[in-house]
Amino acid sequence: MPKAKTSAPKTSGPEARCTDEEKRELTCPDFYINREINWLDFNARVLEEATDPRRPLLEQVKFLAIFHNNLDEFFMVRVANILHQYRNGVAATAPDGMSPARQLAEIRRRALQLLERAQDHWRKKLAPQLRERGVRLVRYKELSQKQKRILDGYFQNEIYPVLTPQAIDPAHPFPTISNISLNFLVQLKDDLGVTRFARLKCPGNLSRFVFIPRNKEAKTYASLGFSANVRDDDILLLEDVIREHLASLFPGYTVVSEGLFRITRNTDVEIEEDEADDLLEAVKDLVEQRRFGDVVRLEIAHRMPAELTAFLTRHLDVQPFQIYRIKGPQAFSDLMALYGIDRPGLKDEPHHPHTPPGLQSGELFARIARRDVFLYHPYESFTPVLDFIRAASEDPGVIAIKQTLYRVGNDSPVVRALIEARRRHKQVTAVVELKARFDEERNITWAEELEKAGVNVVYGLVGMKIHAKLCLVVRREADGMRRYVHIGTGNYNPSTAKTYTDMGLLTAAPDIGADVTDLFNVMTGYAQRAQYRALLVSPLSMRDCLLDLIEREIVLHERQGGGEIILKCNQLVDKAIIRALYRASASGVRVRLQIRGICCLRPGLKGLSDAIEVTSVVGRFLEHSRAFWFRNGGDPCLYIGSADLMPRNLDRRVEVLTPILDPGLRNLIHGILETHLADNVQAWKLKADGTYVRLRPGRNPAVDSQALMAARPDLLTPPDNDGASASAPNSGSSDTGAHA
Repeated sequence: MPKAKTSAPKTSGPEARCTDEEKRELTCPDFYINREINWLDFNARVLEEATDPRRPLLEQVKFLAIFHNNLDEFFMVRVANILHQYRNGVAATAPDGMSPARQLAEIRRRALQLLERAQDHWRKKLAPQLRERGVRLVRYKELSQKQKRILDGYFQNEIYPVLTPQAIDPAHPFPTISNISLNFLVQLKDDLGVTRFARLKCPGNLSRFVFIPRNKEAKTYASLGFSANVRDDDILLLEDVIREHLASLFPGYTVVSEGLFRITRNTDVEIEEDEADDLLEAVKDLVEQRRFGDVVRLEIAHRMPAELTAFLTRHLDVQPFQIYRIKGPQAFSDLMALYGIDRPGLKDEPHHPHTPPGLQSGELFARIARRDVFLYHPYESFTPVLDFIRAASEDPGVIAIKQTLYRVGNDSPVVRALIEARRRHKQVTAVVELKARFDEERNITWAEELEKAGVNVVYGLVGMKIHAKLCLVVRREADGMRRYVHIGTGNYNPSTAKTYTDMGLLTAAPDIGADVTDLFNVMTGYAQRAQYRALLVSPLSMRDCLLDLIEREIVLHERQGGGEIILKCNQLVDKAIIRALYRASASGVRVRLQIRGICCLRPGLKGLSDAIEVTSVVGRFLEHSRAFWFRNGGDPCLYIGSADLMPRNLDRRVEVLTPILDPGLRNLIHGILETHLADNVQAWKLKADGTYVRLRPGRNPAVDSQALMAARPDLLTPPDNDGASASAPNSGSSDTGAHA
C-alpha cells in the first residue's frame, strides 16, 4: 500500500511554541490534553447531570453517587500512581508536558471545585427538595421524643453490639484503617483530665440509613433498617445515630470532641505474575494487600477540630494537599441506596427494552445461521444473549461452549448456564479474568464454583488481562459441525446491560468462528498466532491494523476525496493512534470522534486537527460501546468490540474487534453512529483549549440520541433485503479483515 504524506503540518495557535522537529514528529506537548485533567472534566459532566433540574430528584441522587464513586476510584488508581511518581522523584512528564507535582496540584484544584459544587447542590437544593417530596433526611435533634426513644432502643439492640471502640496509646498503636471506610476519631478525657484518643469504625455491613417512623411505633428494632417505603419515615444516617451515642461507648470518660474521617488507599497493586506458582492464590493475596496500600487521600468532616486533624495527619503520614474537608455526608456513593426506595414519581419513567423480531421463537441457531444478528443494549433486550447461552447449554446438538468472563455480577445466569451445560456432559471452558479490578473476589468465587461443577476454568494469561467479550458454541448439525459466536462490547452481565450502552453480534460466519476458536486456543493453551482471518486481536495485530485502516483512509482521500472516519469508544489516549488521526485531519480526512471519557487528542488546531470533531455523550445510560467506521473509498469498513484506544488495550490486554460483514448491518450501525453524533441535548463538544461546551439545539430540532434509540425500535431494525448473510458457509473472507 502506498504511504500517506508525512511532512510536518503547518500549524498556528497555541502550538506555535513547538519546534519544527516536534511538529514533524507530532510530539509537541501542546498537541495533547492531560489524561487526568480530561478525566476530571468527564466527571464534571457526570456532576452536571446530577445538578440538572430537569432530572427527577432520585435520578439526581444517583448521578451524585456515581460522581463520588468515580472520584473514589480515580484517587485509588490514577492519583495513587502519580503520587507514587512524585514521592519517588520521577521527573518524566506526561505527553502534555505536565510533571507529577504539577498534575497533583491541578488535580487538587479541580477536585476541590467539583466537590464544593457537589456538596452545595446536595445541602442547598437536593436534600431540601427531597424533604419537600417526603424523603426526609434529618438530624437527631429534629426527631420527636418518641422517635428518640425508638432510636435509642435501635442503637442498643442493633448497632451497639457491632461497634468496637479502639484505644490509641502506647499499648494500642494507631490501628490499620480500611480503605474508604467511615471512622470516628474521638478525643476523650478521664477524671484526672488526661487526654485520650480512640477510633471507632462505622460498620460497613449495616445499613447506612436508619428509618424512624413518624406516626407509629416500630414493630421490631430490626425493621428500622432500609425501607423501600419512606412516606411515613424520617431517615438518619448511621454515623449520626452513632455520634449521638458516643458517650455510652466510653463510660468513665468525657467526649471532648469527635470527627468523622475516611481514607483512600492505593489499590493499584501489581501482581508479580512471572513469579507466581498459582495465579488464583496470587490474586487472593492482591485483594488482601490492598488493605495496606499507601494513603492517597484523607477526607475529614468540614468542622473537624484542629487537634484531631493534626493527630490524623501525623499518624497517617499525609501532607496538607492530601486532605479534603467535606461539607455534608462523607462516602456519598453509599447514598446510591436511596435510589432503591419506592418512589417512582421521583425517578425516570422505566425503560422497557424490546426484543428484535425473530428472536422470540426459540429458534436462535437457525435464525443466526440465516443472517447475523446485531443487538444494541439497553435499547434492545439482553435476553437473546442469555437465551443463546442457555440454548447452547440445553441443546443436544451442542458439543462445546467456550466463554470469557470479566465482570458477570452476582447470581449470574451465564455462570448457571455454563454449569448446566457441564451437567449435561458438554465440553465447557470458561476463561475467567481474575484480575478485573475491584471484581477480583467475585470472580474468584465464580471460578471456584465453575471448577467444582467440572468446568474447565482458565485464569487468563500471565502479564495481561483478557478483556475480550466472547462466547463460542460448537454445534453438530446435519451438514457437520458449525460454530456460533457472540462478540460484544460489554460484559456478560444482565444487570449492567440495563444501564450500559453496548453492541453485540451473533454470527455463524465461518472465518469469525475459526478465528474465535484459534483465539481460545491461544488463551487456554500454548498456541501462538499473530494474524487472524477476520478479527482484529490485541496485543499482536489490532494496533497495526487500526493504524493501517487510518493510513488507507488518508491514501484513498488523497486519490479520490471524501475520506471519513468515525470512532466511538470510551477513552482515546494512545499517542500513535492520535498522531495517525492528526495526519488524517491534516490530509483533509473528516474525523468524527465520540469519546465518552478521556480524550487526549486536541481538536480544532489549525492545520493539524481542524478536521477533527470530538463529542461526548453523558446521559441516562452509560455510553460503553466501541465502534470504528472507515468510509474506505465508498466500501465502508466497520468494527465493534471490547477495545478502547489506550496503550493498555492495544498492548497489554487480549481484546477483540470483529468486522461487521453484513452490508445491511453495517448501514444500520452507521446510522446509529450518525444519530449519536447528531446529539445536541446530552452531548458536549471538546474545544481546542481542552474545555468542553454543552451542545444546545438552538433553532435546530432537538436530538437526544439515547431517548431516540429508546423510543424508536425502527432505528435498530436492519433492512430485510440488503446483502446476503455473512453467516452463509460460502460467504468467504471479508476484504475488511485483519489483513487491512
